[in-house]
Amino acid sequence: MNDTFKALSDPTRRQIIQLLKERDMSAGEIAEQFSISKPSISHHLTILKNAKLVQDERQGQSIIYSLNTTVIQEALGWFLGMLGTKGEDEK
Repeated sequence: MNDTFKALSDPTRRQIIQLLKERDMSAGEIAEQFSISKPSISHHLTILKNAKLVQDERQGQSIIYSLNTTVIQEALGWFLGMLGTKGEDEK
């Protein structure tokens, strides 16, 4: 869980998560949304992948990134548990 929160500590990575919440995207499509270098975006994507927050799948010449909603739900559940808040289905 520590890798998850460490990955989410960076504002650029949180923005990438927000973009992928809307739709799956290639690294190039993600990079177009930022004014930083493509290698920097690649580095952020690697950190998100290592934390299992995003998944990648090769489609022809492109690699398409998508959210790993299972890990995000687990992180949210852990966080809410730390706050003493239970989800609606846990009452």
